[in-house]
Amino acid sequence: MTKTDLITAIEKEGNLTHRNAELVVNICFENMIRSLFDDKRIEIRGFGSFTNRNYKAFEGRNPKTGKVVKVAPKKVPFFKAGKALKDIINAGSEQHPISEA
Repeated sequence: MTKTDLITAIEKEGNLTHRNAELVVNICFENMIRSLFDDKRIEIRGFGSFTNRNYKAFEGRNPKTGKVVKVAPKKVPFFKAGKALKDIINAGSEQHPISEA
């Protein structure tokens, strides 16, 4: 599913204009990005959580040349699926608890 697919689904299921559905999706994503930027945890019950994994600086090697390079510290967003989402995914298509449109 792409961002456009998500906007279209919200537009249809929420009976919204395309512009309003796009606004909803953009507001959600912007707030999630802002929270991760501020090193805050995002928890969506029944779905999962987003956190930052912090990596320290280290010295690595360029695989082509073997030359030592310094790798700067970085944050990497990490998603962990919640138990309810895992249960839904593993239930199989016959027991799909969320109705399709």
